[in-house]
Amino acid sequence: MSPISVRGLAVASATAVTTVGAVVGVASGAQKAGPSEPVEAAGTTTLLADIPEGQQVQQASLTEQVLAQSDAADATARQSAEQAARVQAAKDAAAKKKAADDAAAEAAKRKQQEEQAGSGDAGASFPTQSSYTVAEVKAMAQQIVGSGQFACFSNIVTRESGWNYLAVNPSSGAYGLVQANPGSKMASVASDWRTNPATQIKWGLNYMNSRYGSPCGAWDYWQAHSSY
Repeated sequence: MSPISVRGLAVASATAVTTVGAVVGVASGAQKAGPSEPVEAAGTTTLLADIPEGQQVQQASLTEQVLAQSDAADATARQSAEQAARVQAAKDAAAKKKAADDAAAEAAKRKQQEEQAGSGDAGASFPTQSSYTVAEVKAMAQQIVGSGQFACFSNIVTRESGWNYLAVNPSSGAYGLVQANPGSKMASVASDWRTNPATQIKWGLNYMNSRYGSPCGAWDYWQAHSSY
C-alpha cells in the first residue's frame, strides 16, 4: 500500500469513526492508482456539516440544547408559580387573621354594650302626670336606660323627636320619643304609649337592645344611616 498524505484534517473527536472511514476510503483509492504515486485525501479540510453521520451528531446536540432550555424554562415557571402561591397564602392568612380580630373586637364591644345596657332599671315605675317637661323625661330615661348607655340613647332621641314624647312625623306617622312606626307598636309595653314617656322609653330600649345589642349599637347604625 502506498503512503497516504492527509493535510488539514479537522474533524471533531465525536466523529472520529467517520473520519477513519473516510481515510480508509481514500486509502483504497490509492491502491488502485498505483504503488508509486502518493495519494492525498480529497479536500484539505473535512467539516462536520459535510459528513452525513455528523449531521446526526449535530441534530442530537441541538435536541439536547432544546431539552436543556425547556427544562430551564420549566424550572423557572415552577419557581414563579411557587413564589406566587407563597405570596397568595400569606395574603390569605393575613386576611383571615384580620377577619378573626375584627370579629373578636365586635363581639367584645357587643358584650360590653349588653352589660352596660343591663345597668338600668327597665322595670322602674313613675307617677302618671298630665304632662312632662324635657328634664323629667330625660331623668326617666337615665334611670331606665342606665348611665352606661344613656348618652347613646339620648343622641338618638334628640335627633328623632327632640325629647318631645308627643312628636308625630307628618309623613310616616312615626310617634313619640323614639319615633316608633307605627306608634301602636309601643302598646306591647303598655296601653298608655301615647301619653306616657316611660312607656315609650322602655319600648325604645327593648327595640334597640333586640335589634342592635344596645342603644350604643343603635347609635352606631344611626350615624351611618341617619335612621335606625
